Amino acid sequence: MFLNLNHYKLDVYKSARELRSECYKVLMQLPECERFNLTDQIRRASTSVVLNITEGCSRKSELERKRYFEIARGSVIELDSCFDIIIECNYIKMEDLDQIGKLIKTTFILLSGILKK
Repeated sequence: MFLNLNHYKLDVYKSARELRSECYKVLMQLPECERFNLTDQIRRASTSVVLNITEGCSRKSELERKRYFEIARGSVIELDSCFDIIIECNYIKMEDLDQIGKLIKTTFILLSGILKK
């Protein structure tokens, strides 16, 4: 933000930030009993995606960069599983998670593309 670095312009970074924002919106719909379980896990995982992309972009070594992108992609997969649990527990219906689903897919695809390079 203050440094105005190049990763702010990357589609994968923009997608990850949007994913994190949407996750936070959905968290408000979860029951209080999930406050210290799914809610915290989704907050950590969605933030991890953004921060690992950021840190990966700052690395000079391709090997290091890819490692951070792999961690970010792992967090996207973790989010996918969290939302599977949310649906399974009938906290939120699948059709109400359409935007989150699209962002999970997009971020996963973009990270996978970066890792193939």
